[in-house]
Amino acid sequence: MPPPKPPPSGAGAASKEENIYIPAFISKRPFYAGEEGDDTDYLQHQRREGKDEKSQWYDRGRKAGPAATKYRKGACENCGAMTHKAKDCLSRPRAKGAKWTGRDIQADEVIQEVKMGWDAKRDRWNGYDAKEYRSVVDEYNQMEDLRKQTQTAAGSDDENDDGDKYAEENDMSKHQSTATRQLRIREDTAKYLVNLDLESAKYDPKTRTLVNSGATADKAAELFAEDGFMRGSGEAADFEHAQRYAWEAQEKSGDTSQHLQANPTAGEFYRKKEREEAEAKRVEKERLLLDKYGSSEQQTMPDALRNMTVTESETFVEYDEAGLIKGMPRKEAKSKYAEDVYINNHTSTWGSWWANFKWGYSCCHSFVKNSYCTGDEGKEAWEAAEKQRSGLNLIADTAEDEEPPAQEPDQVDEADAKAKKRTREEMMNGVTEEEMDEYRRKRTVTNDPMAKMLGTDELLS
Repeated sequence: MPPPKPPPSGAGAASKEENIYIPAFISKRPFYAGEEGDDTDYLQHQRREGKDEKSQWYDRGRKAGPAATKYRKGACENCGAMTHKAKDCLSRPRAKGAKWTGRDIQADEVIQEVKMGWDAKRDRWNGYDAKEYRSVVDEYNQMEDLRKQTQTAAGSDDENDDGDKYAEENDMSKHQSTATRQLRIREDTAKYLVNLDLESAKYDPKTRTLVNSGATADKAAELFAEDGFMRGSGEAADFEHAQRYAWEAQEKSGDTSQHLQANPTAGEFYRKKEREEAEAKRVEKERLLLDKYGSSEQQTMPDALRNMTVTESETFVEYDEAGLIKGMPRKEAKSKYAEDVYINNHTSTWGSWWANFKWGYSCCHSFVKNSYCTGDEGKEAWEAAEKQRSGLNLIADTAEDEEPPAQEPDQVDEADAKAKKRTREEMMNGVTEEEMDEYRRKRTVTNDPMAKMLGTDELLS
């Protein structure tokens, strides 16, 4: 019989017996997962590939030997190192770089090629040296030794520490301490739990005090009265005033020398000085008022002024939206203007007279509002101005100059007959020569400027 064939390379420990219970869609190798002919693990395509990536680190700032003595071509223009350029240089920028001065040339850095995986790039502790924390531990141990030495020298009280030690040993949890100093007496009821009535005294959690002093006849009110009495008794008010004075002095001028606890004498001195100055000012002001107006013993207030003074009264008065007293009879106003009020010696109001589309005063016929009244003289002046404006004065002057002589009754009748309206026949027949002559004569007498000089012996120069 021929000898058995040796197992193929790569087989052996890697080969595994095929499990018939594994479904074909799992055990069958896909076309992209390798060749079908090898006798390696038939489930290798289902297994996770191991990545051999180790976190590496490099020494930052490590120099590669001694620095050069003179500038080399292609090196950093700022520090003179060959491993970087001037724009990537981390050294302090120089006024004149090493390229031009040739001085203080830095050594080249060691550049390592580090290949880190995904996790290594995101590890915030990558490259941390645990030896650096040794200094923190040593400092803490030194402080602890000093604290123990101080307690030993001062001599601590064992009786006071026994309760704390016992409480620490029997502590129920890390978050809730059972030390005796933090426990409250069971009979000591909190003030805000004494009375939960909204109408009683209330507890203010900010100041940890009871408020609303109007509450009476309950347990909370008694607590409030007791608390308020203790707070306001003795020199509590003086202390509060002194503290407020020190705070205000520091806020206004920044003076810290009047601190109530650090320098109470200075604060008391300045407060006393301020009270004396205020009292002196008050006395001086009172003296000036007495000198100017006199006292009540020297003069009495007039009756008219006394009636105008506002005095206290218990009479209840209610006003409406318009500012009037409710229930009082209302007086209807005749006009929004003040009635029967005459100014500037007028005897009538503005608007009592109308002429030429203007309003004025009827007492003086003046169109100017708020003018001084001129009486009858103003009326006469207005009538004269009106005649001159309309030309009535010229007609009156002509009538006075041409007063006709006394005529007989027969002549008056004839003149009246001629002055009558012409008939239709006379108008149709035209104007006679006599009528034209009479018209020319009358026109000459009326319009000729030399008509008055006819029949006189005066010579014109």
